[in-house]
Amino acid sequence: MSTAPDRAQGALSYVPARGGVAALRRAAADCHGCPLYEDATQTVFGAGPAHARTVVVGEQPGDQEDREGEPFVGPAGRLLRKALAEAEIDEREVYFTNAVKHFKFAPVGEGKKRRIHKAPSLREMAACRPWLEAELHRVDPELVLILGATAGKSVLGNSFKVTESRGTLLYLPGAGLPAPAPQRQDGEGGGRGLVATVHPSAVLRSRDRAEAYRGLVSDLHVAARFLR
Repeated sequence: MSTAPDRAQGALSYVPARGGVAALRRAAADCHGCPLYEDATQTVFGAGPAHARTVVVGEQPGDQEDREGEPFVGPAGRLLRKALAEAEIDEREVYFTNAVKHFKFAPVGEGKKRRIHKAPSLREMAACRPWLEAELHRVDPELVLILGATAGKSVLGNSFKVTESRGTLLYLPGAGLPAPAPQRQDGEGGGRGLVATVHPSAVLRSRDRAEAYRGLVSDLHVAARFLR
């Protein structure tokens, strides 16, 4: 009988039952849970302290991340780190990851050497979700910071909308991804905090970049207050 991982289960067949974040990263390097691995340079897994206070969840690695094998090292990542510092969130206490671990792109231009980002499908997000579930379980952060619609849908479900949820403090029970909808956190209480905001790449694309950046930092201040 074949023991090869079952593509129908997405990444689930590849996620080790034991070990910490390092074990997850090693296993993810060989993940073929969806077809995105075929064109990507490599798996881009999460990076940061194994027991970080905050987990940042973005959409997927970009061109530079795909080449370097590290999350949030491109222009959007640099902008995010600047905004985190301005909101007084120490990036040394942040674990950076993405909802999807392989770069999805369309080759364009002469010789098709340029690679333009394409949003992952719901099926691809679902296939990769076991990695995010495992990361949140292993890291067990105090706060989850969601960047953009794809990350929000991966964590909170397909009904998530950034425009309705950004800058609002929610909480999530348990150590993995939520089964029920998150609840508004209006006072003191337990549970993991969650704050959603726009992806920094949206700030870079904005016509009024300064205003969009101020909005991002304002949302991060909500997260910072929760961490104090």
